[in-house]
Amino acid sequence: MEAALNNLSLFEYFYRDASNYKVWGSVLLKGEAIHAQVTQIRSCFEAEEFFIAGQLSLLPLYAALWAFSDGPTDAYHVWHTFHDMQVAGLDQANRTVFDTVENFISRVEAISEWNQKLSPHWDL
Repeated sequence: MEAALNNLSLFEYFYRDASNYKVWGSVLLKGEAIHAQVTQIRSCFEAEEFFIAGQLSLLPLYAALWAFSDGPTDAYHVWHTFHDMQVAGLDQANRTVFDTVENFISRVEAISEWNQKLSPHWDL
């Protein structure tokens, strides 16, 4: 079991609205991300941390906050925040693998412009 964990990475991200309420998410990636790859990903994000989740086929997290506000409000915006990419722990090992580290990096690098219109909050 430990050997398999050495070959899995966890991409962690979150959504924070303008009122500073947060929702966390993560996806499991096959392969062990090295520091240079994390730096590579950061360089593709706005201000090295912000991205549009739907553009990477990641689950947008803001809907979890809608339950507390009865839907989108002016506190919502389009950006998710990259937190970290690290070796997956035992508690993540049984999750479904989203992609490989290499494919995910390619997906991030292929984006030349973040499309804010993919978010339901882009015109709020």
